Amino acid sequence: MQAARCVIAAGVVAALHVGKLPPALPVLEKVLGVSLLQAGFLLSLVQLAGMTLGLLTGLAVQRIGLRHSMVAGLLLLGGASALGGLAHGAAWLLATRALEGLGFLWVVLPAPGLVRQLVPQERLAGMLGVWGAYMPLGASAALLLGPWVMVLGAPEWGWRVWWWLLSALAGLLAALLLWRVPADRSSRSSHTGAMASGENPTPKKLLGLTLRSPAAWLMALTFAMYSGQWLAVVGFLPSIYVQAGVASAATAWLTALAAGVNILGNLAGGRLLGRGVQPFRLLLAGFLAMALGATLAFGVQAPPSLQYAGVLLFSVMGGLIPATLFSLAIRLAPSSDTVSTTVGWIQQWSALGQFAGPPLVAWVAVYAGGWQWTAWVTSACCAIGLLLAWQIHGLLAVQAGQRRWR
Repeated sequence: MQAARCVIAAGVVAALHVGKLPPALPVLEKVLGVSLLQAGFLLSLVQLAGMTLGLLTGLAVQRIGLRHSMVAGLLLLGGASALGGLAHGAAWLLATRALEGLGFLWVVLPAPGLVRQLVPQERLAGMLGVWGAYMPLGASAALLLGPWVMVLGAPEWGWRVWWWLLSALAGLLAALLLWRVPADRSSRSSHTGAMASGENPTPKKLLGLTLRSPAAWLMALTFAMYSGQWLAVVGFLPSIYVQAGVASAATAWLTALAAGVNILGNLAGGRLLGRGVQPFRLLLAGFLAMALGATLAFGVQAPPSLQYAGVLLFSVMGGLIPATLFSLAIRLAPSSDTVSTTVGWIQQWSALGQFAGPPLVAWVAVYAGGWQWTAWVTSACCAIGLLLAWQIHGLLAVQAGQRRWR
């Protein structure tokens, strides 16, 4: 279990690199002249590698090894963050964010498969629920710690210290993984299974099995509908509160809490799945609550306390969705050899959602002259997510029927 916790800690550090930007945006706008639209792309560009290379990276991870892939990803994250701290303009920062996205991908894709190897089967659903919380945990920690670190120096240097500190942390976790996590058995077990069945799981076959799987497509699209709206809402909260005149210290706490409560949803999702609750019920509750929460936060005239309650509802209930989808990815992968490629395909579409979500919400806000139309964007994502979840429910029913007839 200690090794599995190290894997989850590595995911949290990777998420810190994604979440380090929102608290720095007000500073970057002043110091580097970053515009609102550029800020949207800075939030989403970290997902460029996942958006374009998720499936291929999942295949490479399967071949190279899960632990080695995570170590390489952490080292790349650390190097890109160190270079980003040297930026004197938005273009340099955008380029290093793209490199960080590649490192992030190499960290998070192997993690579910590695967790599966490191924990007993009866504890897998709960631990995958913990893994599903890596992003909100890292994001909330970044939102809380980032402003505190950045005020240690002058505005020109505070954000750079923040970037370099996280660079060092990524290197530390890479060393910890090498020390505490045993060499994974993915390649060895995969080849053993292939020899027993008389088949060789070639890259072409693994890719074909994944891309021909309706479940892989449905889970990937569902994750995109969740991830894009969550990052857009939580990522822009610091800017929204600064524009509203909220003090920077209060902004940090409010945004960190909004991101952090998502952890509770992930943990609850893992526990409920372990107790036999149907995945569709969790996805239904998650998407309906996100639509309602965004409407309260942005779509109606309400007291600030009620609007913030809507943000909390949006985030905490939304956490049910990634916990459920990570569990389903292992359950509905076409074969044991395609877990990494299935997770990679899901991550690729999740990244696409996170790439498109913040710029879309920023564009709508600029067009509308405020954030009041944000609820329409999130509600549309939730409606599509519910349709996809219903299709996944149908596949699970077919799978259950096939098992009964065996």
